[in-house]
Amino acid sequence: MIDLTIVSNGVETGINSLLNNPVSLIIGIILIILTIVFLVFFKNFLINSILGIIGFIICALIGIKLPFWLTIFVSGIFGLAGLGVILILKFFGVV
Repeated sequence: MIDLTIVSNGVETGINSLLNNPVSLIIGIILIILTIVFLVFFKNFLINSILGIIGFIICALIGIKLPFWLTIFVSGIFGLAGLGVILILKFFGVV
């Protein structure tokens, strides 16, 4: 069994080391800024990837059988265009 007092003391020590520590504040601010910059530059890529995954889910719901990992990978990177390519390959019997 794990002794909960040891665990709680370890957590308390970790939290106390972060309190009033300017380095943790600076790292937190830098991570927030990097996240905002990432979202601004890669917003279109993220939206396209999400739409590709949603398109794959819709295909699965209406009964189109596609290879799972290949379709997730391709539609996650190329979005709806990748899903379209997989569907064309499925039509011609390649996939």
